[in-house]
Order: sequence, then C-alpha cells, then structure tokens
Amino acid sequence: MKKSISINKKINIFKKTINISGDKSLSIRWALLASQAVGKSKAYNLLKSEDIFSTLNCLKKLGVKIKFKKNFCEITGNGLNGFYFKKNLTLNAGNSGTLARLILALLIKSPFKIKITGDSSLSKRDFSRVIIPLKKFGVNFYPKNKYKLPFYISGTNFLSPITYYENRGSAQCKSCMMLAALNTDGKTIIKAKKSRDHTEILFKYLNIPVKLKKGINNDLIEVNGKKNFKSFNYNIPSDISSSAFFIVLTLLSRKSSLIIKNVNINPTRTGVISILNKMGAKIIFKNVKIYNGEKIADIFVKSAKKLKAIKCPTKYNSSAIDEFLIIFIAAAKAKGVSYFKNLSELNQKESPRLKIASKILNMIGVKTQLTNHSIKIFGEPNLNLKKSYKIKNFLKDHRVFMMSTVAALTLGGNWTINDPDSIKTSFPSFLKTIKKIGAVIN
Repeated sequence: MKKSISINKKINIFKKTINISGDKSLSIRWALLASQAVGKSKAYNLLKSEDIFSTLNCLKKLGVKIKFKKNFCEITGNGLNGFYFKKNLTLNAGNSGTLARLILALLIKSPFKIKITGDSSLSKRDFSRVIIPLKKFGVNFYPKNKYKLPFYISGTNFLSPITYYENRGSAQCKSCMMLAALNTDGKTIIKAKKSRDHTEILFKYLNIPVKLKKGINNDLIEVNGKKNFKSFNYNIPSDISSSAFFIVLTLLSRKSSLIIKNVNINPTRTGVISILNKMGAKIIFKNVKIYNGEKIADIFVKSAKKLKAIKCPTKYNSSAIDEFLIIFIAAAKAKGVSYFKNLSELNQKESPRLKIASKILNMIGVKTQLTNHSIKIFGEPNLNLKKSYKIKNFLKDHRVFMMSTVAALTLGGNWTINDPDSIKTSFPSFLKTIKKIGAVIN
C-alpha cells in the first residue's frame, strides 16, 4: 500500500447499502475460546485483519491447529490448557492490546517462561492492570515490576481463585480475569465497572459455569473453573466500531442515506448511537434479532440537517470508547460547545487519542480546550475547508486514519493522510468500502 492517500473532493450524494467486516472483539474472543474448547470450532465472517492474524499466529505457536476453508476458519481445540509447545517461545501480539492482555490468561499454567512482545505502539501501553491481578492467581512475571512489553510470563500448577475489583471499565481486564478463572479450581469473583460484555455472553452460550448479577454501575461475575466445554460454531456479526465511521460520514454528507447490514448492536457497544442521536441524528435499528445472546440489526442513517452540541454523559464513555474520535468530528460541525470528560482511557489506546484529536481539530480551525481526561470542542456548523492539510505522526493509529479520511470527505480541503497501512489492524477493507459509496481517493 502507498505511504499516503490524498483526498481533494467531498463525497458526492449517495444512497447505498453496505456490509462491514466482522466484529474485532468477537473475532479475537472466538479464536481464544475455540483454542480452549474440545473439538473443531468454526467461525464465519471472521475479521481478516492484522490483529486477528496475530491472534491466530500466537495460537499456532502454542500448538493449536488452525485451517482456513473457503468461507470459514476452523480451530481444533484440545480443552483447557491444551497447548503443546517447546521452551524459549516468543509470542508477538503485534498491535493488539486485546490479544496481548487476554492471551496472558490462557498461559497461567505454562510450565515454561514465555516471552510476550508487540509492536512499538503496543509496547508503550500499560499492562499493570492485568499483571497485578494475575499475580494474585499465582502467576509469575519477569522482570518483576515491569508493566510494559516485552516481558515474560511463567505459569504454575498451584493456582488460587481470586476476588477482583475492576474499576476502570475495561472489558479487556475483566475478560482476562474470566479467562484465567477457567483454569483455576474454585470460584473466582469479579466485581466489574460496566463495560463490554461479549465474554460474559460467550461464557453463557458455551455453558461455562458463570453467574452474572447486573447492578447500576457494577456487575458481579462468578466463574467456576476447571470445566471443559465443547467446540462451537459462530457467525460473527459486523463491527459497530467500524460502522461508526460510515455513520458519521453519512450524517455530515449532503442528502445521503446508508444502510449497514447485520451489525452487532450489543447495548454495551452502542454509546456512539446514543450520543449521535442526542446530537440530533436519527439513526434507526431495523430487523433486530438475537444471535447466541448478541443483539444484531441493520443500521439506517441519513444526512443530518443540523447537529447540536452535547455535554456527553459519562455513562456512555465505556460503550463508546473506540468511537470518540469520529464523534469528535461530528462535534466539530455541531452548533455550540460539546464537552467530553473522564476520558483518560483514550490516551491508553494505540495513540494518545485525546491529544491527537485536539491537534487535528485545531489544525482545521476548530477551537478546543484539552486536559488529561477531557476535551471541549467549539463547534463550527458552517465549517467548510479550503486549505491543504497533512495528517502524520499519529503512531499509525487505525482510528486516527479513518477519522481523518471521513473529515476530508465531508469538510472539504486538500488532504494528505499518511500510513494507510494502519487500517490493516482492524478494517483492511475500509478504503475499498468507502470508494464503493462514491469517495474519490488517490
């Protein structure tokens, strides 16, 4: 792929129906759980991105048999802790924080030290949030008190269940502890701040002994370990995080409409829809159904005549955490001052997203006020760009690239956006799909 793309023209009026790639969170979780199941599991519409290939490559190194057939991926699992590998193993998680954190939970009985590495972006991210509670199970990490990649994990046969309070609203941390509990005798208790619940849904679907008690702000989760589960087939729905970029593209385009088919609208993931509708969008779910516990629908969206600013309720933070960059572009065109707070977690992503978003908005003439955890965006409803803009030095963050592409296609101006390869981590077909709608990208 080229080192950059250029966009010099707004997207034309469109009325289209599209399909988006498979959900990244579910694709990774399917692969990890299939590796622990007994027998052959199949996934249809598995996302074929670098994060997923990193997941499959790690599992292959652990001795798991994986085959790609014409329209599905097949994983043969050997049950809990059914890995077969030699000493001096290195697992490279690439850019995937979800993979790097969750796979640790499956290694807690490893008889050998395993080295965990990642790319330069992932190596800047904090792993203390999973290392510290995993140590309570009895797991060892080396060097001691090092919380960034690379490091080594060494398991034990003497695992103890734990009681764990997850107070960040991180689905990765919560899921890591749930997966670790699978190999642990006894009951692990997790009190978790509200976050994505894909892992809980999959546990219930697989009849893994789990009890869930939902509260207003926290959920109580109990997992009884050492229970093998059968292989399973899964048709992975489309990713709402990827869909969000097309939703905002449509909202900010003239006289256009879009239907996105078969999207995962799990309530812990639809904060972006709630926020945009509060800003004056009219986004509708059609053909709603439940598939193996997950809520799925077609999403219908049309151009918004005007958007209004929002003081974003923090209750949506967790359920929109991966979509805030594109929400900020909508806020840039809204009337009034939008305020988003308690978002320090955004700076724990592939790049310091709050800082980078503010920098891009300032570059295109939108005033912001930034702190370490909040941003105010002074909307410009008549924003119509004429100058030249270059997006670079964003640590190859896929969502910054997609945010910038949507901004270029809806706000005008002459844009050069570096590192199109970044989309390979989560949405390799992004540019192909956006061109199908009518975008001219060079």
